[in-house]
Amino acid sequence: MRYIAFDLLDQHRHGSAFREYLRIRKEFFVDALGWNIPHNAEVEMDQYDNPCAHYVLVLEEGAVVAGARVMPTTAAWGPHRYMLRDARRGIIQIPATAVPEEIVSDRVWECTRLVISGAVTGQADRACCLSQLLHGTAEVVRAQGGDELISLSPAAMERTLRQLGFPAERISEPYREVDGRLYAMLRMPLLMPALAIAAE
Repeated sequence: MRYIAFDLLDQHRHGSAFREYLRIRKEFFVDALGWNIPHNAEVEMDQYDNPCAHYVLVLEEGAVVAGARVMPTTAAWGPHRYMLRDARRGIIQIPATAVPEEIVSDRVWECTRLVISGAVTGQADRACCLSQLLHGTAEVVRAQGGDELISLSPAAMERTLRQLGFPAERISEPYREVDGRLYAMLRMPLLMPALAIAAE
């Protein structure tokens, strides 16, 4: 496994990788979880897929198997800021109580639409994939002057990240989404553990 990184305006340099990431998002968030978010028959794509966004994708044997989107908490594109800030402002359908504070800082970035393909099976492979994804995300954020991530994630993700050596901390009370799972806001300084490289 290895990761690649790009922004929206640079995605053409990686062939169909961005489209494949959007397809995996649709399969997971729409088809599997039943989220009511913008999509068509092939891909899921929303208002935060704009030039403020950066992407990290994990490849295995040339195929996209995971991805995540990150953007600074200073982002602004038309009426939208970043997802959690818009939730706190009541613009999108996430409870404002899930976002205990409005963060606007060049040093803090938001991570959204983190997804691992169902083609990655086995706990060890999925852990390796998540580790690759977070190391790539840290590389992108640090290159832009950031040093911390926030996200709205399944509440169980805090424990998963800590088991992998990532110092995530839950900073909001969990709430239950339409998919039946509990979600909470996490905050994580970019103090990365050693990365185990899997051969592609």
